[in-house]
Amino acid sequence: MKEYILKRLLNMIPTLFIVSLVVFMFIHLIPGDPARQIVGHDATIEEVELVREKLGLKDPLHIQYINFMKGILSGNWGESLKTGLPVWQMISERLKPTLILALFSITWSVIVGITSGIISAVRRGKLIDHIVMVLTSSGISVPLFWLGLMLMQIFSVKLGWLPTTGVDKLSGYILPAITLGAGITSMIARYTRSSMVEILRENYIRMARAKGLSEFVVVNKHALRNSLVDVITIVGLQFGFLLGGSVLVENVFAIPGLGSLLVNSILFRDYTVVQSVLLMFTFQFMIVNLIVDILYGVFNPKIKYE
Repeated sequence: MKEYILKRLLNMIPTLFIVSLVVFMFIHLIPGDPARQIVGHDATIEEVELVREKLGLKDPLHIQYINFMKGILSGNWGESLKTGLPVWQMISERLKPTLILALFSITWSVIVGITSGIISAVRRGKLIDHIVMVLTSSGISVPLFWLGLMLMQIFSVKLGWLPTTGVDKLSGYILPAITLGAGITSMIARYTRSSMVEILRENYIRMARAKGLSEFVVVNKHALRNSLVDVITIVGLQFGFLLGGSVLVENVFAIPGLGSLLVNSILFRDYTVVQSVLLMFTFQFMIVNLIVDILYGVFNPKIKYE
């Protein structure tokens, strides 16, 4: 196991290098001049050039990339072109709201999604199965921004139960978490149902029932445990996307997370912040995938790591 984890961590190095190169080139090819953004549109050309030289933007792209990588590897992620604050400080301040939002979203998505999938599989072809399938199709199809605005209109504006924006209290995460997790819940439910339907047809399930085991034991101990290997895949992938895909939801609910930081930095052409945030998202996604691979062995001891 230790050798497998070490091997996977070492394999992340070339991936991160390629991602850093792609991100660096993409960001620098976007039209716009961060120096002009800093000094304002009324500044003279000379003032803009002085700022460009101070920021190192006049250096060739390969020199800028080398300096960027040196900073990343040494732990010095540079300073924001907009605020002048250390990039790591800005990311660390915004990381907590994004992580809490992602954890809340994936928690309720897993609980509701797996439960719905089990009920739908056990009651396959009946009314409850059709209702679950309709709801899951709706959850995948509904745009996040529309769902967020509707939830705010109902539960914040009309009923006054929950805050519309801000995360000063944990209650502020409820509506954003529901919005962000709606589509994921639907996918988990459909994957769980599909996997459970196949497993419930297996011979060992018939044998378990023939032995007189209760339906609860058959479904939850035998069928669900084996179906979780497939479900873990979608859960892990979606959690990785949650960390980097909360941009829209954070902006709708005015959550000061990494998503809103990324959007504001792109608009301002804040290269150092954009590059660092995207690399952070990439690293998080790869770590989540590694954890998912390890969990395969927990739920299926037959899997061997090489």
